[in-house]
Amino acid sequence: MAAGAARQPGGAAAGEPGEALDLLIHGGTVIDGSGRPRFDADVGVRNGRIVFVGDAGRAASARRIDARGLVVAPGFIDCHTHDDRALLSSPEMTPKVSQGVTTVVTGNCGVSLAPTGQGLRRPTPAPLDLLDQEGDWFRFPTFAAYLDALRGDPPAVNAAPMVGHTTLRLVVMDRVDRPATPAEIARMRDLVEESMQAGAIGCSSGLFYEPAAAATTEEVIEVCEPLARHGGVYCAHMRNEGEQIFPAMDETLRIGRELGVPAVISHHKVIGLANHGRSTQTLPFIAARMKEQALCLDCYPYAASSTVLSEHRAAIAARVKITWSRPHPQYNGRDLAEVAAEMGLDRAAAIERLLPAGAIYFSMAEDDVQRILSFPETMIGSDGIPHDAIPHPRLWGTFPRVLGHYSRDLQLFPLEAAVRKMTGLTARNFRLQDRGEIRVGAWADITLFDAGTIADAADFEHSTRPAMGIAAVLVNGEPVWLDGAATGARPGRVLGRGSPAAPPA
Repeated sequence: MAAGAARQPGGAAAGEPGEALDLLIHGGTVIDGSGRPRFDADVGVRNGRIVFVGDAGRAASARRIDARGLVVAPGFIDCHTHDDRALLSSPEMTPKVSQGVTTVVTGNCGVSLAPTGQGLRRPTPAPLDLLDQEGDWFRFPTFAAYLDALRGDPPAVNAAPMVGHTTLRLVVMDRVDRPATPAEIARMRDLVEESMQAGAIGCSSGLFYEPAAAATTEEVIEVCEPLARHGGVYCAHMRNEGEQIFPAMDETLRIGRELGVPAVISHHKVIGLANHGRSTQTLPFIAARMKEQALCLDCYPYAASSTVLSEHRAAIAARVKITWSRPHPQYNGRDLAEVAAEMGLDRAAAIERLLPAGAIYFSMAEDDVQRILSFPETMIGSDGIPHDAIPHPRLWGTFPRVLGHYSRDLQLFPLEAAVRKMTGLTARNFRLQDRGEIRVGAWADITLFDAGTIADAADFEHSTRPAMGIAAVLVNGEPVWLDGAATGARPGRVLGRGSPAAPPA
């Protein structure tokens, strides 16, 4: 680094190296997560936090990382995951740390691993089988029990868990093909209250899925009533992402507004050929409503979705690929059209034979994906499903794909904006205090990457290949990924809710 180059904007260093540092990241270019221009600086870490940003000179440190030629960024926050079980069953979290992720938000789409009370029916009903197809991991009667398990056997990454409305319905109700009764609503509301007291950061719904489709808007509002007093957020896999997307957005906005909490439109997209291009309508609508209430959205950088297999989802997709099938695993990874022909069945009959199963649906337009990604307030979430036999490549490639393909190669937005979408913006919207920034006092969740080579290697044919260009990943100051491999360290923490943050000036 040239003399005098290690300076923050304005030329001043922040903090002082002081006594020996635990770790010094030397010679890198900092993109701090705020969206501000990059700058050259050393970053000093002590006791898991950043204590210095500037020119460290000859400061003593127990460990040094040479970051010359690398970007030093906040660790990426995956704001939309289904990692509830993976945090416990695969605590090294290789699909995430290998792409620079240091925090995962779990319990999305109405699906959470807890609370299960006296237990769930078996086999696990869809969409809870996104987390565990056999049901063995739905073993936590309370949300507190689940968080205790995470704290007692911590993963490599931080976790910010939500409680799922669909899980609550399946625990409380004898039948889910109807609206909940007042007594059932009261019981679900009590479980949300218990979960928020235990440490959940919010509640999610999945009205798109069959077990919650019969729920009324009023039911969701009443069940989620504890969110406001606990500072929680409401995340919605909306009831419709196709022809009825505007009524679905209105419903999501109403729920957030009446609860008085931030509403998150999960994995915003427009699906089905008839709806291609409608992001030109949805994004101005969202931008206007953001001026009126707390509202945010996330997106993954692919024109294909992935969830449980069903005929009505397959009917609007140009192509369907099987990710898992319990009765017929020999078809994992195969196109549905080929499988149906091999079976000698039409599509609907083939699907019925494959169930329960999961699939990738090619039902979006690339232009819409790029438009939504480019929207300034869009966060990045993978929506990866870690337990699929042949997962969607977003599980392994989301964040490098945004940085490499969309930011560097297509130049949809500057690298500083891309980093903000996956760090500072997400930390602010989910109230994750002292995360998502490179600054003195923030927790040392840090990702080092090569801006010239970072790229996703996973694709739809080879979906579990680690990304390229990630040099090092630190969680709470401890390296979890170095030299192309997981270190085995598991310093992750359960993150609590911070105070609502104002947007940066």
